Amino acid sequence: MADPLNIRMINVKILLPVVIAISLSLSAQNQTVGLFQNAPGAFTGYTLFNTLTSKTTYLIDQNGLLVNAWESAFVIANSQYLLENGHLLRTADPGGNPVIIAGGDGGRVEEFDWEGNLIWSFDYNNEQYRQHHDIVPLANGNVLIIAWELKTDAEAIAAGRDSSQLIQSSLWPEHIIEVAPDGASGANIVWRWHVWDHLIQDFDSSKANFGVVEDHPELIDINYVLDGRADWMHVNSIDYHPELDQILINSPYFGEFWIIDHSTTIEEAAGHSGGNSGKGGDILYRWGNPRAYRAGTEQDQQLFGQHDARWIPPGYPGAGNILVFNNGLGRIEVNYSTIDEISPPVDSSGTYTRTPGAAYGPGTLAWQYSTEDPLDFFAGFISGAQRLPNGNTLICNGPMGEFFEVTAAGDTVWHYINPVINTGPLTQGEPIPPNGLSLSNLAFRATRYAPDYPGLAGQDLTPGDPIEVPPVGIADGAAVVPAAFLLHQNYPHPFNPS
Repeated sequence: MADPLNIRMINVKILLPVVIAISLSLSAQNQTVGLFQNAPGAFTGYTLFNTLTSKTTYLIDQNGLLVNAWESAFVIANSQYLLENGHLLRTADPGGNPVIIAGGDGGRVEEFDWEGNLIWSFDYNNEQYRQHHDIVPLANGNVLIIAWELKTDAEAIAAGRDSSQLIQSSLWPEHIIEVAPDGASGANIVWRWHVWDHLIQDFDSSKANFGVVEDHPELIDINYVLDGRADWMHVNSIDYHPELDQILINSPYFGEFWIIDHSTTIEEAAGHSGGNSGKGGDILYRWGNPRAYRAGTEQDQQLFGQHDARWIPPGYPGAGNILVFNNGLGRIEVNYSTIDEISPPVDSSGTYTRTPGAAYGPGTLAWQYSTEDPLDFFAGFISGAQRLPNGNTLICNGPMGEFFEVTAAGDTVWHYINPVINTGPLTQGEPIPPNGLSLSNLAFRATRYAPDYPGLAGQDLTPGDPIEVPPVGIADGAAVVPAAFLLHQNYPHPFNPS
């Protein structure tokens, strides 16, 4: 009988030349995807993301190793969330809408359990309205949904819209619905808010909503337009503040984010009184572009094509402030991106202060991230930013599928390139194909969850392999996989140092 020790020695002798050959082969390759950096000071957690052209949502650990994945029948419609019960809540694009078609469109909300079973879905998608971009889960199990609603040119003109600014013969103002899931594929609408109920215009005194725009910053000027397209506001994110019971939505076409009262009834949300604020569904606070309510000039605009406006949670550095990915598309001087933190003038009751006739403050930022040369960082669309519990900020450079974490001083401590395109994971070392103005691994947003997040409690978090396919080396004319994958499945491969 052979000595087990001799067998092990023979295996090592056989494997060692292969490992050396592979290492030599890989040394000539460049890393293209996966984990590039995980430095001391990075916030340890689990990162959730989805390629915009993919049906699969991924959860990875700090070393870029796969922890879980969920497969849908539909591509993502931008956003996804890990719920506190361990379920995945995501948007989806089922298609089938011949009228309301624009960037960010979706139409469906889906919920999967940790094992990947679809347990609930809700379609909000027809020729009159369509869910798009973002949703937000509430603690009571309900979901807030952003959606377009169709208004004909006749309806828009009757509301005071300049007919020359209706290039698509319709208008799609935003509305928000709160739904309570009902069964496996339904929901009841329990609250709603419509932009259409909070308009003002000074274009035609014979039409509805006529008034003095500059005297009513709580209302939305129906004739403040980017280019006359039907998708007039393009709201691309929504957030909720449970202590204030307020909603934050972001409009890149207005260059602003807005805060409204959620404590209203449906009837109060359609009017100008009621709720905790006493102002019904009118805007409580707006920031980013005072030109939109005639309180400033082009020089006063601070947000440009921005995405992912969200409150910083309680207990985090900057708690109560608003963080936004300022894409910078259309800046006066030159296009470049920043992450901006705004400290709104609000008291503990949720009341916002403003000097009459002036723009809403603040006039300066609480914090900003930019590269040393601002021109080195520009993401013209999608993208997002998240404040982490240790004060770092996780940034998603959406068009490039790049996720990186920076300290308050702006130093990068974690860096990951999304390895997934529409056809699935790339092979390490394989170039990322272009996709128009982006790369094919583009991602709308990435979210980091702390190890003590309730949704991770009791789940199997054993890390698997990296998502990317192992690179293939050539040794003596034979295809071989990297030594790291031969020696230990979970050991970071040569491109991913621990």
